[in-house]
Amino acid sequence: MSRLLLLGGPNAVAHLALSLHSARHAGYLPIAAYIPGDIDKLAIEPQSGLPVLGHSTDTQSILDAIDRCKADAVAVSAGVQLHPQVLRHLGWELASRNVGLIMAPALTDIAGPRIHTQQVAGLPLIHVTTPSLEAGQRVAKRLFDVLVSGILIVLTSPIMVILALLVKLDSRGPVLFRQERVGIEGTHFSMLKFRSMDVGAEARLAELELRNEGKGLLFKIKDDPRVTRVGGVLRKYSLDELPQLFNILAGSMSLVGPRPPLPREVAVYEHDVRRRLLVKPGLTGLWQVSGRSNLSWQDSVRLDLYYVENWSLAGDLIIILRTVRAVFHGTGAY
Repeated sequence: MSRLLLLGGPNAVAHLALSLHSARHAGYLPIAAYIPGDIDKLAIEPQSGLPVLGHSTDTQSILDAIDRCKADAVAVSAGVQLHPQVLRHLGWELASRNVGLIMAPALTDIAGPRIHTQQVAGLPLIHVTTPSLEAGQRVAKRLFDVLVSGILIVLTSPIMVILALLVKLDSRGPVLFRQERVGIEGTHFSMLKFRSMDVGAEARLAELELRNEGKGLLFKIKDDPRVTRVGGVLRKYSLDELPQLFNILAGSMSLVGPRPPLPREVAVYEHDVRRRLLVKPGLTGLWQVSGRSNLSWQDSVRLDLYYVENWSLAGDLIIILRTVRAVFHGTGAY
């Protein structure tokens, strides 16, 4: 692990520290913060809990802080109140001490291919391309959906017949469960699933509200009493979602995309969250391969928005491959 001293404004330092803590596999360990020009003179950064080693804006004070915490590198984040010449001198001093210098701009959830660096008058300007799903890309995604969903329907049809029989024999009621969901640009559609709950499960929602273990707007219960015996197995391995292949073939869903939300969830969406509706909802997505029901509402939204902002066909293929592993592990599915 590289020991990092985080240098920047209070909010930027906190965000960078929390982001690095959630991605420890990257090899960066925030150990302390340095907040130049901070009028509050904080001794501890409250959100991350990192000790604040100083607030002066001169190079020597920053170097003394680096020596005290024995940092391997300094990460300069947004909001840093230092003159560019001070940063330049700091870079020289760090190079002589074999301490790394990392610039961490206030850009979040942007995929690498959208970022380009250009040198202008000695300044490294970062260009971020505007995300767009153009006509050609939409056609390619739709053709991919039709081709793959058609093949999967043919291959899994014997399995779906067996699952339908098991659902029918396990409890009374229809084999398929139809639920209204919200699709691209707010259009409503009927999503298909194998029924995994008792008949009338929706009517019992109010009485189970106090047992809700879901995050944010999501309603989830690990040991939901409405789930049938066969339904528990179907949900664990996402087999109940196989009929959604017909939704994909019909065009209301895609193989990969944000989680298809309920109308009551969309009704209370904040403005930023509505960007999830710019693309079709998916049978799988980043939420499916990153923890499913174990995710917080904030993480679920962040992953969906990341997908919307950074879509690519190659990315879809990677998510589909990761989905196979996630389904066999059954983690976070209930």
